Amino acid sequence: MSQKVDDILPFLAATRKASTSLAQAKSVVKIAVLNTLSDLLIQNYAAILLENEKDLAQMDLQNPMRDRLQLTEERIRSLASSLHDVAALPDPSGQILLDKVLSNGLHLQKIAVPLGVVGVIYESRPNVTIDVAALCIRSGNAAVLRGGTDAWFTNQVLVGLIHQALQAHGLSTELVRLLPTDRAHVTTLLQATKFVDVIIPRGSDALIQRVRRESLVPTIETGAGVCHTYVAAGANLNMAVPIVVNAKVSRPSVCNSLDTVIIHRSHLPDFVQKIATDFKKYQVQIFADSDAFLALEKIDYPFLLRAAEADFGREFLDFACSMKVVDNLAEALNHIDQFSSRHSEAIVTEDSSEASLFLEAVDAAAVYWNASTRFTDGGVFDLGAEIGISTQKLHARGPFALEKLVTEKWVIQGNGQIR
Repeated sequence: MSQKVDDILPFLAATRKASTSLAQAKSVVKIAVLNTLSDLLIQNYAAILLENEKDLAQMDLQNPMRDRLQLTEERIRSLASSLHDVAALPDPSGQILLDKVLSNGLHLQKIAVPLGVVGVIYESRPNVTIDVAALCIRSGNAAVLRGGTDAWFTNQVLVGLIHQALQAHGLSTELVRLLPTDRAHVTTLLQATKFVDVIIPRGSDALIQRVRRESLVPTIETGAGVCHTYVAAGANLNMAVPIVVNAKVSRPSVCNSLDTVIIHRSHLPDFVQKIATDFKKYQVQIFADSDAFLALEKIDYPFLLRAAEADFGREFLDFACSMKVVDNLAEALNHIDQFSSRHSEAIVTEDSSEASLFLEAVDAAAVYWNASTRFTDGGVFDLGAEIGISTQKLHARGPFALEKLVTEKWVIQGNGQIR
């Protein structure tokens, strides 16, 4: 599938060398690159879909990851539109964050500067190739991309278009590098402290754990999404049911989709009766605790299984979820605290005090009151795009987007001061 390469270090060295040219590029040039790339995506959508079909042909039809892998003309047009959104955002690099003169006469400035070379390891989602490249180019960072074998053909054609856009504006194609997919090269990338400034893994928990164990390069995790929605005592079921259905079925293979429904006991019979109709349409498997199982069994819900402990805290990424019944908010909070991945959590209630307690107590990158967790997304949050959803607390949390792809540099100007 991917080209055979014995050593990727020369590639990484070339990208490091080229990165300074992008860090020094004018904002107008970076904007022009993204606008050109947007045009190239539209002009070449048929070629992109052809390569994408090669990747899809090698994936099982029943694999829930197909939805992540598949591009359509509509999705390509959406990617093209997002490039204009990113281009329109303020350039985060070069911003003066602090400017003052000390009592000794030193002129002190703190300036936002690009991270340098950003390495991203991801699986099965070719849209990430465009999102990462766009965010890195706009913020003045070079990008080293290690996509999955599943998306090799698609990623190749997309990176080829990125290179065309860079060349059209006098920039080096080394600024965005697609690495071969050989697993052995991942270790080399994770240890390339001389050439790479940060590693961002985006994918399965197994991938993230490997990066956490092996990386010598600083990492920013974009974690798996184990997302809960609590239908609380004060919930309006006419609101709760559409929220839960949307969170589960609108696109189940993405990280902000719902994995566990938590139901206050007072709503159990009515809620399962109402939601069963919609869930049946999508053949949603429900892994139910004992109380939820009895309620669903009474109405002959056809896709019903008894939940095991492992079904809570599980990221399903498919038309499946677990269901838990609780007696109060404290029980719901304890369950979420135990099983959440700290991604996105929601409560449905018309009781503002109950909602306030939930929003304050839940430790997650995004918390929702009366809305679907499916909104946790850089584009939806008007951030243009995202590299992923960070579930850690250092440097960035939530949609990891443009404004987080910079660090700080202190610039001090004197006139002979000594200490």
